[in-house]
Amino acid sequence: MVFRRGWMLLGLLFCVAGRGGAHGIEAPGLALRSAAVLVQDQSTGEVLMEKHMDAPQPIASITKLMTAMVLLDGQPDLRAPITILEEDKDMMRHSRSRLPVETTLTRGDALLLALMSSENRAAHALGRTYPGGLTAFVAAMNAKAASLGLSTAHFEDPAGLSSGNVASARDLARIVDQAHHYPLIRTCTTQGEATVQGRYHPILFHNTNRLLLSSRWHIGLSKTGFIDEAGQCLVMQAQLRARPVLIVLLDSTGRGSRFGDANRIRQWMEGPDLVVRVARVRHRRRF
Repeated sequence: MVFRRGWMLLGLLFCVAGRGGAHGIEAPGLALRSAAVLVQDQSTGEVLMEKHMDAPQPIASITKLMTAMVLLDGQPDLRAPITILEEDKDMMRHSRSRLPVETTLTRGDALLLALMSSENRAAHALGRTYPGGLTAFVAAMNAKAASLGLSTAHFEDPAGLSSGNVASARDLARIVDQAHHYPLIRTCTTQGEATVQGRYHPILFHNTNRLLLSSRWHIGLSKTGFIDEAGQCLVMQAQLRARPVLIVLLDSTGRGSRFGDANRIRQWMEGPDLVVRVARVRHRRRF
C-alpha cells in the first residue's frame, strides 16, 4: 500500500510524497493525527494540503450532508410534521438519541438536528418519510453521488451508521463544496444551538463542532462524524488567509484530535513566516 503526502500552499505547488522512491515535501513541524487530509482552495480547486486523499474509507455522519442535499433536491414541505418511530432507533450500534420514540417535529427541525447535532433518529426519519421510503432515499443518495462524478462515494443509510458509507477525502471535498451551495445546509451546520419541542418537554441541542465557538475560525459549513470504523471525522468550509477553503479530516485518533488537526492546519497556513519556512524546506531538498 502506497502512502502519499503532498502539500501546496498559497500558489506554491508541491509534488506528491510517498514511500518507494517518490519525492515531495511535507509541512515542516506539522504532525497531523488524521489518517486522511485534504485542504483545497474552493474557488480554484487547487490542493493546498493532502494526505491519502484518494483512499476511500468510512465517513460516518459526514453522510448527513448527502442526506440533506437529496432531501432538499426533492423540495419537501419543511413545515410538515414527521414522527420518530421505533424503526428510527439505531439497532446497529445502539447509539444514544435525545429524541424519544413518538416525538413529532417538523421536517425542517429534523433536518436541523441531523446536521447540527448529528441526530441519527432524525436523519433516519427523513429518509424513511421520503417518497418511496428508505430504499428509494438511499438510491437517490447514490444517484446524486454519481451525478457529481464521485468515483469512491457509496451510501447504505442516511445517518452514516453503516461502515458501508464510504468516500475518499477528495470526493468529500466535492460533497462539501456542493452542500455549500444550499443556504439552509450552511445555516443548519453552523448554528450553535436550538431548542426543539420533544415528546414531553423542550430539548436543547448543541452543535457537535466546538470550533464554531472560536472567534479565530470563520466557518461557512461544518459536519462532524464518528463510528469505530471511521474514527473521528470533520469536514468544513472556512476562510483561511482570506480565501475560501475546503477542509477534510478523516480517521483522526483520539478524542478531540480532529479539532486539534484543524487548528494546526489553520496556524500553519496563517503563520507569518510560512512562505519562508516552505522555501527553506524546498531548498534543503535540492541537496
